[in-house]
Amino acid sequence: MNLQNEKAIKIAFFDIDGTLIDMNRKNISDQMLDCLIRLKENDIILCIATGRPPASVPHFPGIEFDAFLTFNASYCFTKDNIILSNPIPSSDVQQIITNAKTIGRPVALAGTRQIGANGIDDDLTEYFAISKQTIDIADDFEALAQDEIYQIMVGCRAADHDLLVKNAPGAKVTAWWDRAADIIPSNGGKGMGVGKILSYYGLTRDQAIAFGDGSNDIEMLEAVGTGVAMGNATENVKQAADVVCGSAAEEGIYHYCLDHHLI
Repeated sequence: MNLQNEKAIKIAFFDIDGTLIDMNRKNISDQMLDCLIRLKENDIILCIATGRPPASVPHFPGIEFDAFLTFNASYCFTKDNIILSNPIPSSDVQQIITNAKTIGRPVALAGTRQIGANGIDDDLTEYFAISKQTIDIADDFEALAQDEIYQIMVGCRAADHDLLVKNAPGAKVTAWWDRAADIIPSNGGKGMGVGKILSYYGLTRDQAIAFGDGSNDIEMLEAVGTGVAMGNATENVKQAADVVCGSAAEEGIYHYCLDHHLI
């Protein structure tokens, strides 16, 4: 990847937690909000790219994003159109539930209309709390498991990842927190979602910039012409990026966009 001329940028992708929003502050800053408004005024298409479900994507005052890559891009859409619907194969959902049981872990299954769990534990509870969500125990978990499931959330450690997707070839683990993971379709991920969005708008990767901080953002940073890692990103994310900006707490995106004449 090569750094692109800022004048060529037509579309920008943003992770939320640890990128648009500082994990300690929990809310978007006034300066970051101003940055988004000015990017929009400069006719740059704004896209959210998150592991969150559609219902928990925050609304920022004065800003309307153009596209949303949710469930780590398993479900991508605009206000008017569904661009990608890519659920985990049903047989793999059942296998992952079984695999999680073997390590004593409950799972939360996420569809577009409902998220329900077969239990709770501290890791899963705190994982949901990061995005200001609570866990609902599904009244009929078995029925939910038969629906289209776009993402499975589970408290775990890195050593558990392979076991969770054992004998589930249609699924893979992506993670940005060391106490939990998202399980998504094996052919999915933010990078694939970025490609679908670029095709939808008729743009090339050279016209795209992306900002992220977690391991689940690596594919996204590699799928655009300019991949920017936050200063608070993990080391593997920084190595995958073209450039590192300041941290979310330091208004890294704002200063990068200002310095590179995007705003």
